[in-house]
Amino acid sequence: MTLEVCAKAAVGAPDTLGDCPFTQRVLLTLEEKKIPYKIHLIDVSNKPQWFLEVNPEGKVPVVKFEDEWTPDSDVITSLLEEKFPEPSLAASPDFASVGSKIFPAFVTFLKSKDASDGSEQALLNELEALDNHLKAHGPYINGDKITSVDLSLAPKLFHLEVALGHFKNWSIPDSLPHVKNYMKLLFARESFDKTKAAKEHVITGWAPKVNG
Repeated sequence: MTLEVCAKAAVGAPDTLGDCPFTQRVLLTLEEKKIPYKIHLIDVSNKPQWFLEVNPEGKVPVVKFEDEWTPDSDVITSLLEEKFPEPSLAASPDFASVGSKIFPAFVTFLKSKDASDGSEQALLNELEALDNHLKAHGPYINGDKITSVDLSLAPKLFHLEVALGHFKNWSIPDSLPHVKNYMKLLFARESFDKTKAAKEHVITGWAPKVNG
């Protein structure tokens, strides 16, 4: 059985996978579980009628299970774990929210026009908490085995690295070696390489939010 997935197309390149980290999380889950899938690329600025009919909210990602289209990466990844339990990507419930505040902190810092508003420090605090967790439990969130928590964080950390590098000339400090090693491990995985957006599409995707 091949699952159908609606994914964001790159801005200005409708035949290329776009820069949605939530879509990549779903694709990573499919890759790591070796589930066959077919992608429908959706131009989010000009959504096709059939897509709006099956998914009136118009958000990606959406996956077709049996005959029903299901939105929301949280719901989709839970369903994938339930329907395709092997290999298991379940994380310890104690670790389920590790790193969950990094993405909002990154977005706030990325959009910030005021160097003294504390947004950089807020992001550093979240990254430091992740570094401490990885130091104690790493190399992945749940030890040696990759889990759903890592697959959720990986695309967000990629966006953080690319967007902050481009727009703010900022990179993760050397004082966070476990985070740096973690990102290297995640980004080196075949599943990640296969499902990531090109850096230029990540930059194009964030540009209106930064410049707006």
